[in-house]
Amino acid sequence: MISPLFNQLLLPFLIAMFLAINMGGSGTGPAFSAAYGANVVRRSAIPGLFGIMVFLGALIAGKGTATTVGSEILNPDLLTFNIVSIVLFSVAIALLISNLAGIPQSTSQATVLAVTAPALYFGELNEGKLLTEIIPAWFILPVISFVISYLIGKYIYKPLRKRGYTISSRINESMALRGTILLMSLYVAFSIGANNVANAAGPIATMTINEMGIDFDQNFVLVMILSTLVVAPSFGIGSSIFGHKVVLKTGKKIVQFGKIEAVIIAFVSASLLLLASLTRGIPTSLVQLNVGAILGIGVAKLGARNIFRRTEVNQFFAMWLISPAVAFGLTLLFIWLADHYGLLPL
Repeated sequence: MISPLFNQLLLPFLIAMFLAINMGGSGTGPAFSAAYGANVVRRSAIPGLFGIMVFLGALIAGKGTATTVGSEILNPDLLTFNIVSIVLFSVAIALLISNLAGIPQSTSQATVLAVTAPALYFGELNEGKLLTEIIPAWFILPVISFVISYLIGKYIYKPLRKRGYTISSRINESMALRGTILLMSLYVAFSIGANNVANAAGPIATMTINEMGIDFDQNFVLVMILSTLVVAPSFGIGSSIFGHKVVLKTGKKIVQFGKIEAVIIAFVSASLLLLASLTRGIPTSLVQLNVGAILGIGVAKLGARNIFRRTEVNQFFAMWLISPAVAFGLTLLFIWLADHYGLLPL
């Protein structure tokens, strides 16, 4: 006979895997757009490499952001079977829309706003963490990514370009440079694991503890690791399903960058995301960090007018606003309906 606990945990875990598939599709772009745009890695190799590094990043460096999403935005006691299922399903639908449009999306922003919805509905929002750390980081970090990349592009890359180093076939085709680009893409995927896997694993871990009635402080890390073991592999599946369209748009259609630029873009964006994960456990957007770095290099190389006129950046900005709003709105609607029909045992 199947335990009632099994029935309660199965649906949220399945939804979390569905969400992770969509997150994998969205995250493939910022991870491998630089290497793919510079023709360093084959498209067929991307899902496997991406999935492995996401998995390692989640296990090694994912505790901070999982704790934030799972317990520091709202009262963890609220993360029951029904609420977690609603939150994760709403985020998955929002990300599915952006993946079908081929627009890399901020999984962290969609998840945080979805978690905020029940917190607001029940009056349990941790405003301090959200307003003083998470939201400011969303605005500050992409700007930092842009500025750092622009300065590197202007004062390091352009002088190298004038001296002919960036167009030297001996340098550009060297195994050392190609290996460095691939290493940077793996570094980005690792950073995604450290930050974005928590969007699904954090709420799932807290819900599992609540449903099993065990001590949160003593068991959260263990349950989070077990949740990560289930969720993280789905990122690779999502990469194989949605990754090509997203990588093509970020890697080929925003700006035609070279191999040296690819290293700069990957290193800046991944380092900022990993820093946010390890220092304050802040779930933030690698997509926006990555595009900020691409634009910084692009402006230094081609000028602001050319970059913003010739590319699809405006489409990216619109989807960044729409998708988190959809996740928040759907969650709030479903929470209200569940509460109205007595489906929330709170």
